[in-house]
Amino acid sequence: MNNTFIPYEKALSIIATHRSDFKIASRKLVDCIGAYLAEDLIADRDFPPFDRVTMDGIAIDYETFKKGQRTFYIETTAGAGTPQKILQHSQNCIEIMTGAILPEGVDTIIRYEDLEMKDDSATVKIKEVRHRQNIHFKGSDIAKNSVIVEKGKRLSSAEINVAATIGKANLKVVQFPKAVIISTGDELVPISAAPKLYQIRRSNSYGIQHTLKEWGLTADLAHLPDDQRKMHQEIKVLLGKYELLIFSGGVSAGKFDYVPEILKSVAIDKHFHKVQQRPGKPFWFGTSSKSHTIFALPGNPVSSFVCTQIYIKHWLGASLKIPLEEIYAELNTDIQFKPDLVYFLEASLKSHPNGKLIATPVKGNGSGDFANLVKTDGFLVLPQGQNQFKKGEVYPFVSYRTTS
Repeated sequence: MNNTFIPYEKALSIIATHRSDFKIASRKLVDCIGAYLAEDLIADRDFPPFDRVTMDGIAIDYETFKKGQRTFYIETTAGAGTPQKILQHSQNCIEIMTGAILPEGVDTIIRYEDLEMKDDSATVKIKEVRHRQNIHFKGSDIAKNSVIVEKGKRLSSAEINVAATIGKANLKVVQFPKAVIISTGDELVPISAAPKLYQIRRSNSYGIQHTLKEWGLTADLAHLPDDQRKMHQEIKVLLGKYELLIFSGGVSAGKFDYVPEILKSVAIDKHFHKVQQRPGKPFWFGTSSKSHTIFALPGNPVSSFVCTQIYIKHWLGASLKIPLEEIYAELNTDIQFKPDLVYFLEASLKSHPNGKLIATPVKGNGSGDFANLVKTDGFLVLPQGQNQFKKGEVYPFVSYRTTS
């Protein structure tokens, strides 16, 4: 099958087909923030587990108030964390604190602010009291054995709170593959170096590494020179240490672009090379029978960044079995794009009071203009097969910022 210059949609489909089945690990709850849950969180009891008082005040039998009684003798006091009290006489009350279990014989709580407390009695100062007010009833939030959080959810402090509430000192979470980001090229020097006129610093790797980190996946960094023999040796070593390999550069049609040829020689199955898109046309994807997943991204910074945000994120979502959230934004100006390609248009995003997301294109100087990325929030995905895109039309938007 000829995989040269495949459509964007087909590239997404192929990547989803070759998703990975991530391993599962047990991790201490304190170490789970940002991880992806690999088990359902199930209520081990009703929540709340008892009829819980929500205001400091007194607990009464509502019928006595309904019959006109306004002053109540205080039999005893009930605090949070103490066994359930019993009201001995219905015309009396129990002084009670927030969080306490509702005593037997009472069904309504009147807060201190609505009372006049004197000696051993409480007088209700307000005219209206609702039956069963200020009580959080057993099971009204979650019933026992209900799923509170489904597996696949990325764990925030809210889910950690739930896990602690149901007694989960350890959680089963997704264990991501060992990953490495590999920059290639003799023109690249460490970021701490002072580059010569013909050199640049290795920036792509750090952008990709921190993007993956935002998604919960850590990756090491490596660099390969433009030497086919050394590159071949190093790639074999890296394949022995890592399951996910992401190359940046060396994937196009230049004399020193050795990556596709070397990957073929080490038994990596190419699924496609080159996509009908701009930027990022030389993008390469493959897998091996030994559970390797390989992304080889173009070396130009914007191309590399786009392919990471779109394709690696798509693979990650497919592997986690989590549908990616689709965002749509309205184009803020007319755009003309003549090539018959999907166009990832850099744009800033603004939310308007009417609920619309408005995308304003920010013109850069091509796929090497990484500085333009700091002015934008993501990419509009303008479809193949048309060359005129009108203001007010709505298109998918791939955001690379957590907040706009």
